[in-house]
Amino acid sequence: MEAHIWIALVSIFTAGITIAIGSIGSALGEGRAVSTALSALAQQPDAASTITRTLFVGLAMVESTAIYCFVVSMIVLFANPFWNQVTAALGG
Repeated sequence: MEAHIWIALVSIFTAGITIAIGSIGSALGEGRAVSTALSALAQQPDAASTITRTLFVGLAMVESTAIYCFVVSMIVLFANPFWNQVTAALGG
């Protein structure tokens, strides 16, 4: 196979793995955070405002990991820096 085909295959595979691991990890982290927050709310209902505020900040941080994985996969698919090097090497 030619070099540009290999780069396309590896880019697609890398983007898929990045999205898979990033979304699974974020989903598990968010599930655990919500579970722990609900448990804490059941034990101390008076601290509900503090717990929910901290929960939302934590969920935003966890979700940003999934967004970063999405951005990296889009860069790998649509703005791959290796394409320019390969096309220049192949003379096209």
